[in-house]
Amino acid sequence: MEITRAGTRPSTPGPAEWFTGTVRLDPQFTAPAPARAAGSNVTFEPGARTAWHTHPLGQTLIVLSGAGRAQREGSAIEEIRPGDVVWFAPGEKHWHGAAPTTAMTHLAIQEAQDGTAVVWLEHVTDQQYHGT
Repeated sequence: MEITRAGTRPSTPGPAEWFTGTVRLDPQFTAPAPARAAGSNVTFEPGARTAWHTHPLGQTLIVLSGAGRAQREGSAIEEIRPGDVVWFAPGEKHWHGAAPTTAMTHLAIQEAQDGTAVVWLEHVTDQQYHGT
């Protein structure tokens, strides 16, 4: 058994290469090998969002607070709220973030395949974010 005490993992700002707007990453866990799961709380200020990206083994989001948006390529934008669980299939191109006027925090859980948990792509444009 291993216990990681709250407050022992520092928060970091979301890198501009991966996010638009103000985002904070709070790592929660990285399972030791042979497990390959990791999870972080991600807090998006209003209007902030990820770039388009994929995960080789998929991703699960659990919305903890606020209001957000998520979209997979070729589908409509979905509103997400606390308690919602979102699953993106392996290789599915998608983005997620806060609503335009409300912050949002979710727990993001994904697994790494051959050391890769995410493949970052182009930024989501303002037109894509607003569905126009």
